Amino acid sequence: MANNNNNNNTNNDAFNFAAFSSALNGGAKSAELIGAMKRKLEAFAGEDLTELPIDFLDSLSPAVKRRVEVLQKIQDEHDELKEKFFEEKAALEAKYQVLYQPLYTKRYEIVNGITEVEAEGAANETPADPEVVAMATAADTAKSEEKGIPSFWLVAMKNNDILAKEITKHDEKALKFLEDIKYTKIAAPKGFKLEFFFHKNPFFSNSVLRKTYQVVNEDDPILENAIGTEIDWLDGKCLTAKKVMKKKARMGSNNAKPINKTVTCESFFNFFDPPEIPENHLNIDEEVAEELQKVMEEDYEIGSEIRDKIIPHAVSWFTGEAAVGEFYEDDDEDDDLYDEDSEEDDDDEEDKVGEVQQGEKPAECKYQ
Repeated sequence: MANNNNNNNTNNDAFNFAAFSSALNGGAKSAELIGAMKRKLEAFAGEDLTELPIDFLDSLSPAVKRRVEVLQKIQDEHDELKEKFFEEKAALEAKYQVLYQPLYTKRYEIVNGITEVEAEGAANETPADPEVVAMATAADTAKSEEKGIPSFWLVAMKNNDILAKEITKHDEKALKFLEDIKYTKIAAPKGFKLEFFFHKNPFFSNSVLRKTYQVVNEDDPILENAIGTEIDWLDGKCLTAKKVMKKKARMGSNNAKPINKTVTCESFFNFFDPPEIPENHLNIDEEVAEELQKVMEEDYEIGSEIRDKIIPHAVSWFTGEAAVGEFYEDDDEDDDLYDEDSEEDDDDEEDKVGEVQQGEKPAECKYQ
């Protein structure tokens, strides 16, 4: 019986890991994840808590039991308040998302040259000679016909370390056509959506590329699924895959037959094609599951970086100010770590001195 119990525990553990990885990678429902976690907890309880009384509260003295019951009521009140907090937080976020939209619209119009910005103080200047103005305007037009702010979103993303790692030289040519990025919170299923709006370009026919994240819990997000837009690449312009010709020799022949093979390329646009969990996810190899989990965590990090940093602070990333700010924040963290290490080193030195004082005297004191 002991062997059977061990085997059952092993099977439960394996299923739990597969279901957890499956949920992270979009192959399972949240109920499956919660059920797997529950079985894991039950397994732990069976292994580690077998010596506890069946009903722990009944084992307490009446006075202690009353106190615990009051604490449980206090906990219930706390949980109710916390639930209201999350409801009000969600409502507040929704309210301010609406208030942000006119500002994002103004940004979109300036970036894409829909709205022109007057020079500072131009409205208060004395009207100039019409002929002079016409000549200056013609000269400016001849020098530059740039509209808006070219490559605004490309530069903003490249100034972010996490996103810069994903963008290749070939991607830059396509991302120059990116006009806007929008974020939308989703209520059911819980999660959020990112939309990338593109001007007509020579790479793909889509005008909008979308990436949707579905999570089990927004406050402590466990990724349940990730869905991306299928990109309609124009002929010969695909950035995520390319065809290569390889020669394969026939058996007993020196002549090699050329074959065409499609290979995957590194590209930011792979972001819209997240990996899928295999259909037999319950029997997935542990190493494969860990790798899938790692990939999906990195994918979610990229999406969160765009949602939380790039969209609300785009101009600061474009100018590089946000990157400098992050550098100093990281530097402060390193200083804190350095200070902690220094304190530990100082403590070690004090310990060594104490040891010397309690044992034999230091070398320079041996003649005293």
